[in-house]
Amino acid sequence: MIPVPLEDLASLGGLFLAAFGAATVLPFQSELVFVALQLAGDISIVTIIIVASIGNTLGAVVNYWLGRGIERFRHRRWFPASEAQLARAQGWYARYGVWTLLLSWAPLGDAFTVIAGIMRTPLWLFGLLVVLAKTGRYIALAWATGWVMS
Repeated sequence: MIPVPLEDLASLGGLFLAAFGAATVLPFQSELVFVALQLAGDISIVTIIIVASIGNTLGAVVNYWLGRGIERFRHRRWFPASEAQLARAQGWYARYGVWTLLLSWAPLGDAFTVIAGIMRTPLWLFGLLVVLAKTGRYIALAWATGWVMS
């Protein structure tokens, strides 16, 4: 195992937290941290992509579990969606299925991950599609940053 300097661990930890938060319903953005680390050039881009992808995927798993448990509260006043909105989202997910999880990287992708939990998507399938989507996003971001900066 290659030793990682302490300041790099702190930077990677910050990236992990930003990526994790960005995948949840919290208003975080991980792109700035990702690009800053890439441009600094102190950490390999493969490591940056792996850490960001793991953090972002685990944040999506939190949404999945929220979806698995939140539906029991659907008749409460504070529930974030009306019956009609929830029925529409479930119908949309039922029509397009798990493939919507390939859009989990997009700005509204957090909703897809919550709905996947509500719809009881098998966790292994959820994980596979979300890892592909999240990792693909960070690879594309790394490529775009490299292209713009070259």
